[in-house]
Amino acid sequence: MAATTPDIRQAIGQPGVNSKPAGFVAYCRKHPVLSLMSGVLIGLIAWAAFKIFDWAIVRAVWYSPDSQLCRVEGAGACWAVIEARWRIIIFGLYPFDEQWRSLLACLLIVTTAILSCIPWFWHFKKIAPLWIAGFGGFTVLMSGGIWGLEFIPVRQWGGLSLTLFVFAMVTILTMPVSVALVLMRESKLVFVSKSVQVVIDFVRSLPLLVVMFVSAVVLPFGLPDFLIGEKLFRVIAGFTLYVSCYQAEILRGGIQSLPKGQEEAAKALGLGYWHRVSRIILPQAFKITLPSTINQIVIVFLETPLIVIIGFFEVLASGSAAFGTAEWGIAAPEVYIFIGVIFFIFSLGLSRYGAHIEVRLGKSDRR
Repeated sequence: MAATTPDIRQAIGQPGVNSKPAGFVAYCRKHPVLSLMSGVLIGLIAWAAFKIFDWAIVRAVWYSPDSQLCRVEGAGACWAVIEARWRIIIFGLYPFDEQWRSLLACLLIVTTAILSCIPWFWHFKKIAPLWIAGFGGFTVLMSGGIWGLEFIPVRQWGGLSLTLFVFAMVTILTMPVSVALVLMRESKLVFVSKSVQVVIDFVRSLPLLVVMFVSAVVLPFGLPDFLIGEKLFRVIAGFTLYVSCYQAEILRGGIQSLPKGQEEAAKALGLGYWHRVSRIILPQAFKITLPSTINQIVIVFLETPLIVIIGFFEVLASGSAAFGTAEWGIAAPEVYIFIGVIFFIFSLGLSRYGAHIEVRLGKSDRR
C-alpha cells in the first residue's frame, strides 16, 4: 500500500500540517515564565542603553570654554572637560613646555611593546636590544639633562607615560625573576627550596599596598645611602617581587604538569641541567601556562594605578586633578569614563594578543 503524504513528510523529516511549531514560538509556549523574564530583562537593557546613549551622545556637551554649558538644565555628559583638561590627565605634573617629551616617551613604550609582539623579535638577541633601546629612550626623554634637554626629576613624572613605564618595567623584570624563583623552588637542595618557598608564601600573603608602602617608606631606613635610590624604582622593585612570586607559582604548576619521562629522557641523552631547563622544561611550561600568564599581565596593568597611594601622579591621580576644581567638579564621571576607556583599550589589546598566541601555538601543535 502506498504511503500517504503525511507519512512521507514524517519519513523525510519535513513538518506536516499537524506538526508542532518549532523555534522561538515553541520555546515561549514551553517556558512562558522564563520567556517573560527574558523579555522584561531585554526591555530593561534596551531602556538603559537608550538612556546612556541619550546622556552620552545626544545631550552631551562636547565643547565649552568653561563649565557653564554643562550646568544648563537638561545637559548630558560634560565631555568638554576632556577637551579642556586632557593635558593634565595625560601628562600629570610634567612641565607644560616639555610635555612633548612625555608624549614621545609614551609613544616609544607603546611602539616597543607592539614590536615585541612580532614573531621576528622573539629571540633574546633581538628583543633584549629592543627593550634596552626603548627604556633608554624613555629615560632620556623623561629625565633629560643631556642633549640640551631640561632635567626633569622623577617626582614630576606623571600621567599615562608613568603608568605605562611602571607597567612595562614590572612586566619585563617579572619574567626572569619568576624563572629564577621557580628554579630555586624546584631545586634538589632542600635549604634553597624551603627558603624560597617561605619567601614566596610570605610575599603572596601580603597585600600589594603593603609591599609598595614598605618599598617606598620603610625600606630606606634599613639601607645604606648609596642603595636607597629613587622612590619610584624602589616601588617598581617591590611590585616586581610581588608579581614574580605569583608568576613563579604559575610556572611551577606548568612544570609539574609535564610528564616526568621527558626530563628522564633528556638525562639519558646526556643533556645538562641548563639545557634541559632552557630547551625542554621552560618552553613547555610557558606554553601550558600562557593563558594564566596573559591574565597575570592584565592584572598587573590594572593594579598599576595603586602607585597613587605612594604619592605618584599617574593617570588616575591626574584624572582626579582634572576635575578637582570648583569649575569642573561636576565632571568626575566623564573623566573616570575616559580613563576607563584607556584602560579598556590596553587590556583588550593584551587579552586579544594572548588569544592570538594561543591559537598560533595550537596550530603549531597540530602540524
